[in-house]
Amino acid sequence: MKNSESNYGWKPIAIIGVLFFIMGFITWLNATLIPYLKLACELSNFESFFVTFAFYISYFVMALPSSWVLNKSGFKNGMSLGLIVMGLGALMFIPAAYSRTYELFLFGLFLLGTGLAVLQTASNPYVTILGPIESAAKRISIMGTANKIAGIISPIVLGAFVLKGTDSLEQRLSTLSLSEKTAELNLLAERVINPYVFMAVILFILALMIRFSNLPIVNAENEEMSEAQGKKSLVQYTYLWFGVLAIFVYVGVEVIAVDTLISYGKWWGFEMSQAKFFSSITMAAMIVGYFTGIVAIPKYIKQEKALALFSILGILFSILAIFTTGFTSVLFIALLGFANSIMWPAIWPLAIDGLGKYTKIGSALLVMAIAGGALIPLLYGYLVDIVDARIAYSILIPGYFYLLFFAIKGHKIGKIKISQ
Repeated sequence: MKNSESNYGWKPIAIIGVLFFIMGFITWLNATLIPYLKLACELSNFESFFVTFAFYISYFVMALPSSWVLNKSGFKNGMSLGLIVMGLGALMFIPAAYSRTYELFLFGLFLLGTGLAVLQTASNPYVTILGPIESAAKRISIMGTANKIAGIISPIVLGAFVLKGTDSLEQRLSTLSLSEKTAELNLLAERVINPYVFMAVILFILALMIRFSNLPIVNAENEEMSEAQGKKSLVQYTYLWFGVLAIFVYVGVEVIAVDTLISYGKWWGFEMSQAKFFSSITMAAMIVGYFTGIVAIPKYIKQEKALALFSILGILFSILAIFTTGFTSVLFIALLGFANSIMWPAIWPLAIDGLGKYTKIGSALLVMAIAGGALIPLLYGYLVDIVDARIAYSILIPGYFYLLFFAIKGHKIGKIKISQ
């Protein structure tokens, strides 16, 4: 008997595809916002990376509340609510820009991240149910590709609005009086208003479209009892906790590989007109790795072995970035996109395998671990201020070594004992 999901047609799938594109577009705008706000708000490197902190810490704060909201509102209404919250976050950039207040920008980013956490939690189930289960992997691949393509486009689009002429402006600022400098920076800060107002309008329109769409109702899946019966807590699932730390580390190194690259290009002396494209190279490398994983896993290589191999590539590319110079060093950081591409789809199933009735809470813990994107880039920014931008990438190396440990051994610890 065929699943009824196959009768939904292409429109619901197209809607979810647009949402995945939007999620990718907004997530990777931070690569442009970091150097932009650093100049407009006169920040240190460390202070500028509170952009990623404000955005990604929302996942830690909202992981459990998102589940509660979705249980109350339903998945479709939850997606609409997430888009509305994101729209409000985008509108927060208006008072932030007019007052040139960094804290307001950060609050807007936190709201964007909050809405995104709800949207992501609500939209993921639809990828599976909107069609035959046999082709679910294909739909997941399409949605992932839409997300990554958006990540290539978004820094370039926002950069065209807010980074134009910033090289000459930066040189000119030192020759201006205090009042003239303030006036120039105020004008620079206001550049962000039109793009974010436009985004807010699009997000509100999408919220209405989702609310009145024909998307099917998705109920929360029943918790599985198998394999977890007789277990009193998650403490016994050691591999889950190693997995939580693996997600924390992976998201941290991934955000560094994307969101630091424009600033790193500037550090090497590239003009902003050139450097604004560098983070898009990382995303392009990620798409190549993504399709490599689709083709190779599990037909030619098991996911844990692929995770180990790509972790080794991460170590290698990080070392080469530290010991090379100029665009070569930039390129090796960009190639980390390839190394990072299969991390999420490999770590997640290894971490929740066999949790049974604890699968939901285990998944929530993994979502909370996305906060690695808040803390690890902040550490990078601190190191840039006290050493330099190239040496600061040294923090990537122990991160990839940990991911290698998880791939080889960490995902097994506690699993054999439980299955006996």
